[in-house]
Amino acid sequence: MKIAVCIKQVVTREWQLRVNDAKNWIRDQDASFELNEPDAYALEEALRLKEKHSGEVVVISAGPARAAQVIREALARGADRAIHIESDALASADACTVAEAIASAIREEKFDLVLTGLQSDDQGFGQVGVILAEKLGMPHATIIMEVQAGDSGLRVKRELEGGWFQWIALPMPALLTIQSGINQLRYATLKGIMAAKKKEIRKVTPSSLGEPTQRILTVQFPTKAKQTQMISGSPAEAARTLVKHLREDARVI
Repeated sequence: MKIAVCIKQVVTREWQLRVNDAKNWIRDQDASFELNEPDAYALEEALRLKEKHSGEVVVISAGPARAAQVIREALARGADRAIHIESDALASADACTVAEAIASAIREEKFDLVLTGLQSDDQGFGQVGVILAEKLGMPHATIIMEVQAGDSGLRVKRELEGGWFQWIALPMPALLTIQSGINQLRYATLKGIMAAKKKEIRKVTPSSLGEPTQRILTVQFPTKAKQTQMISGSPAEAARTLVKHLREDARVI
């Protein structure tokens, strides 16, 4: 089974975020970065499928040169080789742009299965996977909690709302977006880290990213200032006003 795993480099959750001078993205020149958590679960699921059914796991990352950090980490965990679609513009690009860049780079590889994390920890739109499936002409399923592969295709468990789950069958090739918590993550061993240095990383430069379908106009942090509002009127009126604010504004009842 030939499996592709799309991974993304994101700013670490512990980093103190700052907005850049243009006010349209975070300042990341001096930030600390890590592997996007949902993508880590997708990689782990791919490695487990490889161990069970044999084959190859290829990681794909679209981003600037610094994304090599998470690519090496994925190779150290057990991926066989990598494709790095290198462009500074992809660091904060919209989902359609990223999906098109990935599709162009991997279309000729003819993967049996493509896995992505459910969403990224920075933008969190959860759209790259489904758009990529459309561009590759693959059936897809989202929010996957379990994967069973067989000769006839895939049987996957999807997480629905309200604690419900859904089992569906898909033919291969297919694309799945993986939910965090689907498995227990492994860590890179010293042997894996040393072996990663010899594994292939094929660099691809996108010819043209085209016009974005959406732009981030401004980024700002939530206001943390406390606000006090005095409620006047009779006890009954004050009680009704208080209940209204608790229900409609604070949303605690």
